[in-house]
Amino acid sequence: MEQEVLQTMLKALSDPTRLSIFSLLMEGTHCNCEISERLGLSLSLISHHLSVLRDVGLVTGQRDPEDARWIHYSVDPETVQELDATLGRLLDVRRIHTRQPQCAMRVRGTSTERSLMR
Repeated sequence: MEQEVLQTMLKALSDPTRLSIFSLLMEGTHCNCEISERLGLSLSLISHHLSVLRDVGLVTGQRDPEDARWIHYSVDPETVQELDATLGRLLDVRRIHTRQPQCAMRVRGTSTERSLMR
């Protein structure tokens, strides 16, 4: 996953309401009216947040075949799996290494180094 795509997805999930919606959808498909009821938010606000999640590819929506006013939302498993793998690689603790900085300003015996050591 490209860094820009990752940033966009993480930005979408950084909103508390969208994170709550996403978490709810991880439990399974929900109608927009169910999401509204569970979170105690208006349908228009839920629609706005779902639109953001849809735009970044995290969720998909299908209109109810009997009543087109209602949309059934679910997570996109392929996108979530790719995000999970990308975050797994990014946050893999085996990537953490001990390293000493190689600062270009560090010249032995200079006044800069002496003032930093104080």
